Amino acid sequence: MTDGPDEAHRRPPGLDGATVEALGKLSEALEMVERVRGHLYSVHQLIGEADFKLDDAVALFERAGHPEFARRIQHELIGRNVLPGRWTFQVVEEFDDGYYTEFRELERDARDEFAQGRRHVYEAELKELRRTRGRAGHEALP
Repeated sequence: MTDGPDEAHRRPPGLDGATVEALGKLSEALEMVERVRGHLYSVHQLIGEADFKLDDAVALFERAGHPEFARRIQHELIGRNVLPGRWTFQVVEEFDDGYYTEFRELERDARDEFAQGRRHVYEAELKELRRTRGRAGHEALP
């Protein structure tokens, strides 16, 4: 066994440093988009929760003797689109089926074309530069 990255994370023969760096930056950009996707799902869930809480607000305004304000919430907010013609599930679906899918495919195509499909080659090399060989907690592999 070697003291370095496993085969799945080693630079394939012929892969130059500039391409490894470019692949690393593309991967980093995809990681940011993954975070955006998570935030979109958070927005989706939070808007849904807020919409259901409006039912409680309507009931409480009615009980407090403010039926006209309760009706306003009912007609103006409950079930309202967050963007023209879209609820949040539609926003998430459009993002997933469009930009997100295209980004993931392009990143995978780059890995396949230049790095034999290997992921995180840049990070594996960075780990090798930064770890202290022979020190506990700095092992190359689990």
